[in-house]
Amino acid sequence: MLINELFTTILSRRTADPATSYTARLFVAGEDEMLKKVGEEAVEVILAAKSQGNARLIEEAADLTYHMLVLLAARGLSPADVEAELARRKR
Repeated sequence: MLINELFTTILSRRTADPATSYTARLFVAGEDEMLKKVGEEAVEVILAAKSQGNARLIEEAADLTYHMLVLLAARGLSPADVEAELARRKR
C-alpha cells in the first residue's frame, strides 16, 4: 500500500467506531497515546535492526510509519508536508 493510500485510510477511520477500528481507538485515546506508540515502534525498529534481521526490520518500519501517519493526521498534517520538508532540504 502506498503511503498516500494508507494516509487516506487513516483519515477515513478517524471517525469510525473505536470498538472495531484500532485507528479510531488511537484518535479517541489522544496524542499522548499516539506519541507513546511512536516511541515504542521506534525502539522496536532499533532492536530489529540490531539483531532480528531484515524481514523484522521491514515489519517494524511499517508499524512506525503507520503510527507516524496517525500522529500527522491528528495534527492536521499530511505526508505532503513531510515531502515538502524533504524537498526543502535537498540541495
